[in-house]
Amino acid sequence: MFTTRRRAALRAATALVTAGALIGGLAACAGSDTPTPAESIPAEGVDDGSTLTLWTRAPMEAQANLLVDAYNESHENQVELTVVPNDDYVAKVGAAAGSGGLPDLFAADIVYVPNWVQQGLFADMTEQIDGLSFKDSINQGHLSAGTYEGAEHVLPFVLDLSMLMWNKELFEEAGLDPEKAPETLAEFADAAKAIQDLGKDGVSGTSAGLNCGGCLVFTWFPTIWASGDEVMNEDGTESLLNSDAAQEVYSTWKDLYDAGAVAPGSADETGPTWVAGFQEGKVGIMPYPATLLSGLEFDAGVAGLPGIDGGASTFVGGDGIGISKDSKLSPQAWNFLAWMMSEEAQVQVLAKEGNAVSRSDLADNEYAAEDPRLVTINEVAGQGDTPVALQFQQAFNAPGSPWLTLVRNAVLEGTDTVDADNDEITAVLSQ
Repeated sequence: MFTTRRRAALRAATALVTAGALIGGLAACAGSDTPTPAESIPAEGVDDGSTLTLWTRAPMEAQANLLVDAYNESHENQVELTVVPNDDYVAKVGAAAGSGGLPDLFAADIVYVPNWVQQGLFADMTEQIDGLSFKDSINQGHLSAGTYEGAEHVLPFVLDLSMLMWNKELFEEAGLDPEKAPETLAEFADAAKAIQDLGKDGVSGTSAGLNCGGCLVFTWFPTIWASGDEVMNEDGTESLLNSDAAQEVYSTWKDLYDAGAVAPGSADETGPTWVAGFQEGKVGIMPYPATLLSGLEFDAGVAGLPGIDGGASTFVGGDGIGISKDSKLSPQAWNFLAWMMSEEAQVQVLAKEGNAVSRSDLADNEYAAEDPRLVTINEVAGQGDTPVALQFQQAFNAPGSPWLTLVRNAVLEGTDTVDADNDEITAVLSQ
């Protein structure tokens, strides 16, 4: 499903102005300007004491530090990690790409990956990725987002999944079964209203980032998928966000908002604090990032995001990572990536600290077995999707995006403009 859709989207896209030529193999060897043929790089890469540079954006800092620290403790190579504020990351990568100054390795929000791959910012890792014995178990959404014209450029760095989470204590107070997940969108709304009806000071039924396009795609798209509908066409050039399922999502959230069951401040929330209320135990139930589960100080239930009539899905977000076009240490950089995908790193570094793994064959690992919620997260990852479009940022995530206009009109203003607003999203996607 993923590979066909992603490759179709990228093949259909118009070529962009590149910051450098597409790379025909992993970049160059240490101390040499001569490209290294991909087939000459050992399967495990080279661990010779080289110093590698790696950039990541701030939301992935905790997981990046876990991986880098563990790698540095067990290898001759050493990785120097630079964490960049989220709002500055795109500009920093763009400037470095134009000047030939990209680090050896860099991570990218998965929605940016197709664009940056097509611009030639990542080296071709097809030979290496195809050589991994567990390739078929690697998260296909991330692999496909980094595939262009049959060549693979990116591996999953950190998976961030949107999950339905609820405060079990508040559920119990509201007379709800704390061990039973809402199975439909309507049951989710009923639960939110039941918690709102408790009348507890400072406690809200649910919460949302209603002025944050990225928050909304992360949390609302899965309900549409779970209902059997798509959010875009296969090419990523046409918006389908006026479907019956999508309009049911908008009307449900409008009803919750009008009923006062959505946390105060949600209408103005642009992203920085959109999960704060739930973290503080002041929100009963909401779509929530899986990466933040381990930081909760109360018992939370976890499930996939339900569709209109059942089912479950998730937005498989997070970051992909690859070797940059500018690296002269590709064999050493591949050594880090190959280790990152190993059972040692996925289980003993990431899963041990409550993070989702990027390989389905490791989903039911020893640490997940200790917390059934982690098994749920890993299993739902296989039911999710990673939407890909070259103009995704402009259409959905950017401040004032047409997607944000659609949601605010439908939920906050109650205007009958979904079709027209959906056309505006398509106009951006098709540029």
